[in-house]
Order: sequence, then C-alpha cells, then structure tokens
Amino acid sequence: MSSVCAVVVAGGCGARFGNPGGKQLVNVAGRPLMTWSIRAFDRSAFVSHIVVVCPAEKMDEMRRQAIDPYNFATPITFAEAGKTRQDSTRSGVEAVPAGYEYVAIHDAARPLITAEVIDRAICSLRCESGVDGVVCGQAAIDTLKVVDGNRIVETPPRSRYWAAQTPQIFALETMRRAHAAALADGFVGTDDSSLVERMGGRVLCVDSPRDNLKVTVPEDLRPVTAILLGRMSDADAMQNTGILTPLP
Repeated sequence: MSSVCAVVVAGGCGARFGNPGGKQLVNVAGRPLMTWSIRAFDRSAFVSHIVVVCPAEKMDEMRRQAIDPYNFATPITFAEAGKTRQDSTRSGVEAVPAGYEYVAIHDAARPLITAEVIDRAICSLRCESGVDGVVCGQAAIDTLKVVDGNRIVETPPRSRYWAAQTPQIFALETMRRAHAAALADGFVGTDDSSLVERMGGRVLCVDSPRDNLKVTVPEDLRPVTAILLGRMSDADAMQNTGILTPLP
C-alpha cells in the first residue's frame, strides 16, 4: 500500500512574489507556507517517503523552520533544485529511493491540498488499467478566448478544457523516461504531465477542489490564509461537539 513517494517542489526564487528570500517559509496561518503541503502528504495513507526539492543553500533552513518543529511521521529527504522547475522536478524524481512504484509531484506553493484529495488521486491511478498518470484539476468554468495580441480570434468550447493543478501522479519509471527524453530533445513542458503526454502516455484528469490555490503573488496569501483558518475553526468546532477530526 505504501508504494508512493511524494516530490514537493520548493525550488522557486519567488520572483513574482517579490520576496528576496522566496515564499516557501512565509508564515501562513501559523506555519511556513511549504509546511502545509508537506503535512498533507505526511497524512496520506499511501505516501511513505517525501522528497523536498530546494536550493542546496536553503536545505538546513527549510528543515529547521518548516520540518523539524512539526514531528512528521514520514521520512523526509532533500534533493537540490535546478535552474528551472523542470530541472528541479527531474532532480526530485531521480532522488526517489528504490522500491517505489509511483511518484506524486506537488508544488509546495499549493498549501491547501489535503490528504483526502491526494489519496483519491492515487486510487484513481491505481484502479485504472493502462493509465500512466493522473493530474488533479478542475473543468474550466470561465469562457476562454484565443487572442492575437489583445484581439479575440476564437472562442473555443470550454467543455474541452481543464485547469491543471498539482499533485500530478505518475508511474515512477514512466516519469523518469519522460524526463530523460525531454532532456535529450531539449523539450521544456508547461507541467509534468506534458512530458508524459508527448511520449504518448495516457494521463487522466481527476477532479480536485477549486480552493487548491497556488500562492504566486502576495495577494494570494489572503484567500489561502482565510481558508486555512476556516478549516482550523471547523476542526475546533467539531472537537468541541465531541466529533474528533484531525486538522486538515
């Protein structure tokens, strides 16, 4: 049952966030931003190892601030981030210990992911034969426009479009082959799934809550913090009524 290793990518420099030290250690609802993502994978029924990808010079600081104070039960190791997200993901995938069948790749900047969503996505991949991976996401609800500059040239049917999130979960060896092929061909994808898709891999979309937000700019912290505080309040209320439930 424990054949999944999570790769939590925390290698960004936070350029769009505007913080020279990056955003992964910014306090959000009482914990560093990246701690929330690690917590969700630590609580997964299927994940038994976590690889955190970050710059080598930040490994000690991230362990000291975002990991050690929280008594995670799952073993956590580090891999060095690369120049691009794709380089960082490849580093994390290569650092997965021997014996794992699947890898779940997640952006540390999506702190609202839950163990329930992770486990449901893993089950979707395991239960569907002939599938190489699954991508958490949401069917598009907004009308989409194709533009040339700012001129609209097409309005495609939104029923064909999904907004991709993370985690994205794959058979480990498939993901390693996809990265090797992309590196050899000089291909840079927009996400992890695109590397598998270009090899002819079959990847499915799995419905994930719309509140699985990514923190990119400072104003993203407001809704994320509000949701996390709301979850903690709900958990406290349930405990006060005798319905014990763990903090998401």
